[in-house]
Amino acid sequence: MPLATLRRAARETVSGLPREFWWLWTSTLVNRLGAFVATFMALYLTLDRGYSASYAGLVASLHGLGGVISSLGAGVMTDRFGRRPTLLVAQASTAVSVALLGFMRDPVAIAAVAFLVGMASNASRPAVQAMMADIVRPEDRIRAFSLNYWAINLGFAVSSMAAGFIAEFSYLTGFLIEAGMTMACAVLVFVKLPESRPAEDPAAGGPSDTAAVSLGTVLRDGRFMSLVGLSFLVALIFQQGSVGLPVAMGQAGFTPADYGLAVAVNGVLIVALQIPVTRFIEHRDPRRLLVVSSLVAGYGFGLTAFAGSVGVFALTVCVWTLAEIVNAPTQTGLVVRLSPARGRGRYQGMYTMSWSVAALVAPVMSGFVIDRFGAAWLWGLCAVIGTAAGAGYAVLMRRLPAEKTGAGPAGPGAPPAARSEAAEAV
Repeated sequence: MPLATLRRAARETVSGLPREFWWLWTSTLVNRLGAFVATFMALYLTLDRGYSASYAGLVASLHGLGGVISSLGAGVMTDRFGRRPTLLVAQASTAVSVALLGFMRDPVAIAAVAFLVGMASNASRPAVQAMMADIVRPEDRIRAFSLNYWAINLGFAVSSMAAGFIAEFSYLTGFLIEAGMTMACAVLVFVKLPESRPAEDPAAGGPSDTAAVSLGTVLRDGRFMSLVGLSFLVALIFQQGSVGLPVAMGQAGFTPADYGLAVAVNGVLIVALQIPVTRFIEHRDPRRLLVVSSLVAGYGFGLTAFAGSVGVFALTVCVWTLAEIVNAPTQTGLVVRLSPARGRGRYQGMYTMSWSVAALVAPVMSGFVIDRFGAAWLWGLCAVIGTAAGAGYAVLMRRLPAEKTGAGPAGPGAPPAARSEAAEAV
């Protein structure tokens, strides 16, 4: 492809997005560049501290449970107190708790602080997604969510490599670096990002009170809760890349290095293809994208049953990674589309919780199926779940109304007409 064409494609990908989005994007990238705890927690507990694998699993579960609880709480905070305060509290709390975790020695204290880290680190997600939906025009949201997802994976890929070298020197250094970079994100949010929560506009017929959109409102929204259920199924599939796949490869005689080589394809492809694939899917029908990506994810993992070499395992990773690249921004955009503007935090919190619950259920599911029936049954089950999710999306979205375009950011500085349009519940 000519260099001029690449430059034009890159310019079109990043053009038209507001400055506030890029500060938020930068905060995401810096946050992920400092990631250490989630990647090396198990190795830290087993190799550095000398605890058992069972204890490490318990701590990981408590970390995940903290994320489940905070998803809903942070969603409520995002709507009630604002996106910016929630981000500040979440990131500052993450920085403090991560630093504290590095100094804990008692097993009970480690487990308790890991739970707090899980709560704090997941609390920022509803606020980030709600703020992004507030400040980006509807027609640009798929592109914005894709760029944010790209930043997450780029930061994670770089931090994983760097963290490996840091761990060789000192795990405590890794904890402190993550704490410092997370605090830097909090400072960035405080200095550069204004509050974006839609201003009250009684003349537009919108809610006159933030309490008008409660968690009960979300739970009674049948179409949205169906989407949350389908999101849980899809997340359950993707979680097998980090919980089922290494166990199955280990039982088949492959080494941890073999697993690392195969799964590394996931991060490389996302960094390389997320932006060009987004250009391809940006204005395509989300109904078809979600159905196809669910099927490709399910059958991509299903193909793992036939893998007998590292190369074939890597090939199956390529298949389900393509599904992930398409599914993640499309589904996040759909969540925004189904959320009333003044309830975006609660809706995003419920959506985030579906992934947190999947992270808790997936290890239990994969362990039970592999131990009782064998790995081939797990991959077959993934294909079944992907088919069910695809069928569910096809039914759920048959009467999905078209998304309005042309609205500007729905923040306090937006014109009343833009705020009115953004406040409409689909």
